[in-house]
Amino acid sequence: MTRTMSRALFPLLIALVAILFFVSLLTGPAGFGPGESLRALISGQGDAVTLVMREIRLPRAILGILVGLSLGMSGAALQGYLRNPLAEPGLIGVSGSAALGAVIALQTGIAASFALALPLAALTGALIATLLILALAGPRGGSLTLILAGIAISALASALLSLVLNLSPNPFAVSETIFWMLGSLSDRSFTHVWIALPFMAIGWALLLSLGRSLDALTLGEDAASALGIRLKHTRLTLIVGIAACVGAATAVAGAIGFVGLVVPHILRPFVGARPGRLMPASALGGAALVLAADIATRLILPERDLKLGVLMAIVGAPLFLHLIYKTRREGI
Repeated sequence: MTRTMSRALFPLLIALVAILFFVSLLTGPAGFGPGESLRALISGQGDAVTLVMREIRLPRAILGILVGLSLGMSGAALQGYLRNPLAEPGLIGVSGSAALGAVIALQTGIAASFALALPLAALTGALIATLLILALAGPRGGSLTLILAGIAISALASALLSLVLNLSPNPFAVSETIFWMLGSLSDRSFTHVWIALPFMAIGWALLLSLGRSLDALTLGEDAASALGIRLKHTRLTLIVGIAACVGAATAVAGAIGFVGLVVPHILRPFVGARPGRLMPASALGGAALVLAADIATRLILPERDLKLGVLMAIVGAPLFLHLIYKTRREGI
């Protein structure tokens, strides 16, 4: 039964992502009909409609897929490595450090100097966090050391972020920063897509290459070593892969939580205890979830700018509490 569900899962997820992608393209306050919108997207007929479809809705929908793929895959990979369903990408401090880099760019005015300053600052923060985690964990550190190093980096990033906001002399910059930290895909262009895509692609390739290693780690680190898995190489590849995915996603979309936690938990029963299969499934599931949530932000309060990160937190927090309750009952 599990094998049958697993075979049907990927086509269903691909179909769901495709449907939500087209719904995202057709959803918005501009009031264009579906036929008119699709014609403008394909043929470029109608200046105003073409501008909306090709420069606003299309990059927004593509970014929704990219961000969801990255966060979902990162969550599944980290949970597989730590063998803990409560793990999520923010645990190793990369997303917090990326947010810190972006906030510094906003507060110092660097973000206003040129268009790429904000995402590049966020990527720099993610890179610095990655190097610090590797230095703190050391060459021989295990999964517990990695968790502790990540928690330390996350706490430091949070403290520095609060300090930057506290010392900011410009209340308007503080307001802009807070809104950016809430997470959103609105007002994004293909520039953001091309910035994030190379880093995300590197992250996807690194994480997918760990399928066999993570499957072996489900038996424990000693058993994985006996099977020829190089644990140091696996950990290094995991950290760099997650940093590339989460750092790039945070750089272009702000802080969007719970995707990497909730999606692997939902899909795990359909693929079994195999992180190698859970990662691509969670990537597709993450893309579907982010697209659906972004569509919902435009439908629930069309006259207000409901942030994607806020909606994800409202949906994800109850699911997180349910997961904690379930794991406690099962004695995990």
